[in-house]
Amino acid sequence: MSPSSFRHSGVVNLLDQATARVWLATAVEEARAGLAEGGIPIGAALYGPDGVLLGRGHNRRVQDGDPSMHAETAAFRAAGRQRTYRGTTMVTTLSPCWYCSGLVRQFGISRVVIGEAVTFHGGHDWLAEHGVEIVLLDDPGCVTMMRDFIETNPALWNEDIGE
Repeated sequence: MSPSSFRHSGVVNLLDQATARVWLATAVEEARAGLAEGGIPIGAALYGPDGVLLGRGHNRRVQDGDPSMHAETAAFRAAGRQRTYRGTTMVTTLSPCWYCSGLVRQFGISRVVIGEAVTFHGGHDWLAEHGVEIVLLDDPGCVTMMRDFIETNPALWNEDIGE
């Protein structure tokens, strides 16, 4: 499948789908780790412009009792301080919430690869409007993982999304 066959913001897409899916697999591993720890199954990874993994993490709100420890935040923190975030790619299993969308925008992360936006449609449209390349993979495994979690843990899910 060519890069033009999956959805993105209209910015020239230099990321092919095969690479996007390999990077998503890292985020999925993190999501599964979070679920195994009794947390919310959302995972993320931050990749450098050269494709090197800078940091990875998963939602740890439940495990750490820290409402700010979203998956994207964990990956960003694990990456450590970078001179610039231009050219970096945040990969996440779920459309980023407003908090995580703000992180992407604040630090100038260039691209966000999203596993799915069916169970939660976060701020990725807003990011696209502000020049961030959005690659939405519509991954069935990510959808199933979140649907199963939401069905089993509706109160925890509503707490996570601020309902």
